[in-house]
Amino acid sequence: MQNNIHSMMLGTGVAIPEKILTNLDLEKIVDTNDEWIRERTGIKVRHVADDKLQNSDLASEAARNALADARMNAEDIDTIIVATVTGDVTFPSTACYVQQKIGAVKAAAFDIQATCSGFLFALSIADGFIASGKSKNTLIVGSELLTRIVDWKDRSTCVLFGDAAGAAVISSANGDGRGVLGTFIKTDGSLGHLLWMPGGGTRFPADVAVSENLNNIKMEGPEVFKAAVTAMGDAATHILDKTGLTPDDIKLLIPHQANTRIINATAKRLKLPEEKVYVNIQEYGNTSAASIPVALHEAKGRGLLEPGDACLMVAFGGGFTWGSAIVRV
Repeated sequence: MQNNIHSMMLGTGVAIPEKILTNLDLEKIVDTNDEWIRERTGIKVRHVADDKLQNSDLASEAARNALADARMNAEDIDTIIVATVTGDVTFPSTACYVQQKIGAVKAAAFDIQATCSGFLFALSIADGFIASGKSKNTLIVGSELLTRIVDWKDRSTCVLFGDAAGAAVISSANGDGRGVLGTFIKTDGSLGHLLWMPGGGTRFPADVAVSENLNNIKMEGPEVFKAAVTAMGDAATHILDKTGLTPDDIKLLIPHQANTRIINATAKRLKLPEEKVYVNIQEYGNTSAASIPVALHEAKGRGLLEPGDACLMVAFGGGFTWGSAIVRV
C-alpha cells in the first residue's frame, strides 16, 4: 500500500471563537436542561462567534496556523479547498476570501459543500489532485459558523451546534511511508430532506425563507441517528478493507463529533477500546466540517498521535454524505 501513497499531511491548525455558550445558558433561552443535553449528546459547551466575525476570518486563522505548523508560506500553496455550508456570502466562495486574506497569491481556490463530511471530501480531492500532478501543496479547511443558522426556538437542534475552523496542508508524500493511505466518500441524495436548510437558495429565496422560518437547520433526529450509525460503521470498515489494515493497526479513531452515542456505536462496530477513540464533543458541540480537523489537531498536540501512527477518520452529514480516510501522520 505504501507505494500508492501520493500525499501527506504536513501541518494542521485550528481557530476557535472565544465566546462559550454552556448548557446552563441554553436553559435560559429554550425549554431544555443540562442533564438532558449531556445524556443525549455528550455536549457540555459550544463556542459561538461574535457578530463581527465572518467564516472566512475563522478559516483564515486556522489556515495560517496550519501553514505555520507545516513551516510553509502562503505563497507555496497552489490550491485552497474550503468545506463549509455557512459561507460568508452566496458567492464568491469563502475560499476566495481565504486566498486573499492569507496572501496565497498563486492558489486557485474553491468551496465544496458536503456538510459534516466536508473535510474528508476535501481530503479526498486534495489527495487526487496531488496524485494526478495538478497540485503540489493543497490547503484544506473545514470552517463553520453554524450558530448563525440554528433556530434558537427549536430545542432539538439549537443545543447541538457550535462554531470552529480546522485546516491542514496536504503535500506530496516523501516516500517514508507516512501519508494518506486511502479515502472513501459516498452520498445518498434521496435522504437529503432529513437534514437540511431549505431556505436561502433558489428553491426558497431569502424573502420566502424568512417569512416561513426556513432559513435554519431542519433535522429529523431519530432517522438521522439511525442512518449515521450504519453509514459511519460501513465507511470505517470499508476503508480498513481498502487499505488492508485491521482495527489493531489503528492508533486512534477520530469520528465526526455529532453525538456520543453515534461515536460509541462506531467504536463498538470496530471493537476499538475507549482509549483509541478521540472525543471532544463535550467542548465544542457539532461543528460540522470543522469537527474532524479540530479533533485531529488536538490529538496531535496532546501526544496521542506520533509520527508514523495510523489515524482513522470517519464522518456522516446531511445530503446524506459520509466518508472515511486513513492517514499515517
